[in-house]
Amino acid sequence: MPKLSRRAFASALPLGLLGGSLLGGGMIEGSSALAATLDTGKAPVSVTPLAQIRIGRFTVTALTDGYADMPYNYFPGRTAAEVEQAAVAQFTARASGVRFLFNQYLVEDGERRILIDAGAAGSIGQTGRLPQALAALGLQPGQIDAVIVTHMHQDHMGGLVLGGKNNYPNAELYIDRRDVAHWTDPAKRSGAPDYLQTSFEMADEVVRLYPRLQTIDGEREIVPGVSIVDLTGHTPGHIGVRVEDGGQSLIMVSDMIFPVVHPGATDVFFLFEQDPAAAKSMRDRFFPRAASEGALIAATHMPFPGLGRVVADRGQMRWQVADWGLQN
Repeated sequence: MPKLSRRAFASALPLGLLGGSLLGGGMIEGSSALAATLDTGKAPVSVTPLAQIRIGRFTVTALTDGYADMPYNYFPGRTAAEVEQAAVAQFTARASGVRFLFNQYLVEDGERRILIDAGAAGSIGQTGRLPQALAALGLQPGQIDAVIVTHMHQDHMGGLVLGGKNNYPNAELYIDRRDVAHWTDPAKRSGAPDYLQTSFEMADEVVRLYPRLQTIDGEREIVPGVSIVDLTGHTPGHIGVRVEDGGQSLIMVSDMIFPVVHPGATDVFFLFEQDPAAAKSMRDRFFPRAASEGALIAATHMPFPGLGRVVADRGQMRWQVADWGLQN
């Protein structure tokens, strides 16, 4: 496990908030920066949010690349007014739509560092902060051993390429074969709507710049305790990642769950989904099973750090935020 030299204050905590907003700022920059801000009356310092949990021998760190607000009419299956009403009821409504976080997860076992997804890297909304989050851990992209891309939408692979170059030069890259085939198919691209063209363009770059790309066929183990889960539907090769050790487990489900609309309804979709029927079928199977098992879940677009559970509440499925801070 690397020395987390820039988290001196946080190192005194068993696990938990590493520079997050519960203390108003300053864990990474230091208390003197916060004091100076308060004294001068300037805007608060920008703090990179990080959160950690233990899964057996693994340390899983939640990172974020930023956020974007998705218009209320981006959710087929409900009218824009219905989605906005649901957001108001959950106290999450914004004038510009439903706020999507872009969460990534770093999995470490003392020998390997595996990054799950690479963020939008400025291609959508207020994004491009993943490099700062890694730097707050004392890490550079060259120190990442593997990157698992859950699917080839731009907000999950944008950070793989920077300035036309491979941004994780020492990493093995894992992507489902079905997604690679879909997003590099010229016929699929020519028939796709404009809002998907960036993803097709990025997919070509990723395949060209990552000679160590390993295309995955179905569920498989990447390293002992880290395995691929097939969650096909959102895209042809949409996958999740299970981290499991010592009787504990975490499932990173990527775009299986969207804020406001899920898990309460499986017949609500997102504009970018290629196969709504398959996405609904997967959610119909996954949500009840996750609820019955009490599975700990990490989700890309849920409020940071994206950790929670699907629970059954009087016949309805709802999202229960997980108690992740100050773990024993």
